[in-house]
This record gives sequence, structure tokens and C-alpha cells, in this order.
Amino acid sequence: MTTLGELDAGDSARVSGYAIEDAAYRHQLLALGLTPGAQVDVVRLAPLGDPLQLRVRGSMLFLRRSDAAAVVVEKL
Repeated sequence: MTTLGELDAGDSARVSGYAIEDAAYRHQLLALGLTPGAQVDVVRLAPLGDPLQLRVRGSMLFLRRSDAAAVVVEKL
């Protein structure tokens, strides 16, 4: 099991699920476009490695690694 928070710049992955039980938090991730099956590309990392700049469904998204760790992905 790999999480979005473990990926590096240049990696691509597909969202397969969530590593959290909190339905409200999962709803926030869904609202950001991190739905199962969505492709996520890690564009770059901040100088200290946090946050991640992601491309999801044609939009740019910035997530802290701690938040990204809640998203389970399959590396492409």
C-alpha cells in the first residue's frame, strides 16, 4: 500500500482509496478531486519537501504530506 504522501516529484499514481475512517475528512478529499480512479501527478515539492504540488484532473492542488498520507494510490 502506497500513499500519496510517499511519492516524489515526477511520480504519477491513480487514487485507489483512503487510509482514514473520518467521513467528513474523506468528503473534503473528494471535493478536491481526489476520487477513486483519478490520476495524480506530483509536479514538484517545496524546498523542504512539504507541501506537494499536484496535478489532478487538469487543476493544480497543494497538499501537506500529512494530508496526502490519507490517500492510498497505485503508482503508475
